[in-house]
Amino acid sequence: MTDSAQSASASAKNAPSRRGLRGRRRFTLFVATLILTIGGAVLGYYLGRSLASQPLLNATKQIAQLQPENQRLKAAILEQNTKLAALQGQLMKSQTTLEAIMPSENTYNVAPNQSIIVADGRLTLGLVGAPTNSSITININGKQQSAVTGDVFRFAPDPSTTCQVRVQSFDMFRAILNAACRPATQ
Repeated sequence: MTDSAQSASASAKNAPSRRGLRGRRRFTLFVATLILTIGGAVLGYYLGRSLASQPLLNATKQIAQLQPENQRLKAAILEQNTKLAALQGQLMKSQTTLEAIMPSENTYNVAPNQSIIVADGRLTLGLVGAPTNSSITININGKQQSAVTGDVFRFAPDPSTTCQVRVQSFDMFRAILNAACRPATQ
């Protein structure tokens, strides 16, 4: 039994060393897994950062290339707005001049102590004296009328015609009158 006692004692000695070997293997495997996991995470972080930085770098380059074009277009828009404002001013001045030369149809500018014949000779309109702050005196076919802006006077120079004179506005230098005649309705 000596053999069997030795073999039992050797097996008893090997049993703890086998457990220690298994524990070391597990520990080594755990450490290797931990190192590979941390290394993979660090490698993934830097790889992801590198991959993400390329589009960002490209976008930054593109922005840098487009900024001068953007500035040029802003300057062009500013120049066009300036030209547009100048053209609008010229248009307004031209319209004012045109209206002074050729007022709207049936609209007349009458200066103080001036008379005009309108409506194909059916009406004679005149401004008596200079307008005051509150009213004007107009002469329509020989009849003097005191008027303010918006007043309308109707006349029938003959039985077949009806005429209307309206005071559009006035200032101390002129009165703007609208006069028109139509066939009388029966």
